[in-house]
Amino acid sequence: AIREIFKLTVSLGGTISGEHGIGYSQKSYLPIALARTELQLMKDIKRAFDPNNILNPGKIFIE
Repeated sequence: AIREIFKLTVSLGGTISGEHGIGYSQKSYLPIALARTELQLMKDIKRAFDPNNILNPGKIFIE
């Protein structure tokens, strides 16, 4: 049910996260709110600043 609620929320111009970010428990819903290119950009930025993946490894993006 939560997936459908998030899809409806995004379709109405809303967001699935607040000022504190998406959160670990809702990371699987990121593709509902963000385009594939946006997700890739986020991964690229993470990799640029954390090439050894030592900062919160696997919390949002699994490398």
